[in-house]
Amino acid sequence: MIVVCPNCSSRLQPSGDKPLVHPFTVRCPKCNSTVNSEPPSPASAQSALAVGSSPSTENRRYQDTVLAQPFQAEGMGAATQNPIEELGRFLASLMGQGGASSAGLEYGVRPSWNPRKILICVAEQYRQSLATQLSQTGYTVFLAEDMRQAVERMRDHSPDVVLLDQEFDPIEQGAAFVTREVTILRPAQRRRLFFVLLSPVLRTMEAHAAFLNNVNAIVNIKDIDEVPRVLEHALRDYNELYKEFNAALNVGAL
Repeated sequence: MIVVCPNCSSRLQPSGDKPLVHPFTVRCPKCNSTVNSEPPSPASAQSALAVGSSPSTENRRYQDTVLAQPFQAEGMGAATQNPIEELGRFLASLMGQGGASSAGLEYGVRPSWNPRKILICVAEQYRQSLATQLSQTGYTVFLAEDMRQAVERMRDHSPDVVLLDQEFDPIEQGAAFVTREVTILRPAQRRRLFFVLLSPVLRTMEAHAAFLNNVNAIVNIKDIDEVPRVLEHALRDYNELYKEFNAALNVGAL
């Protein structure tokens, strides 16, 4: 054990073979001043400052913030599209913004050249199959492996649809944090997000249960293979409900 003299900063080492267990006093041989000290406590000797690390900082689960990555199904390349056809659709959408006759095309139906972005936050056993189904039906799919990826994707690149499993990332309470991100959205932002809950107990497309859980639609786990059809039906009804509202705000269909 080393003791430092507060007067001359000399480093002193108490003599004796027995371990120090009580407060003690030594005299500095250089300045002849008295130095009061006490032995280190066992708790401080095993602290993070003494040891040099802490269990909470070792083997961190998240080293850096990583966004949920886009999904590309095996064997599926980028869809080949006719540039002239795409240009015609784009011009039609621009012209539709100025006329009420095109409002049904612009505000009630999602343009095919602007695919919906869906964030999938589900348990690992359902992740691959859902991503494959939805990508094959025209969605731009983002897969979140944990709570952090899901939250960062929602904050940085607002998706059109969020599909949440109640068993998503249970260690980090992923379902609770994703639901919180949706709950704190402003009304204008919330209307532009279609929130779907994947549940093992609630019935598919049960409106009252969806209202109680603050979601737009519910899909039961048993109907997981029908998710693309359920989404298509639910989104069609949702866009029809907000058709006039979207036209008044000059925004497109979700």
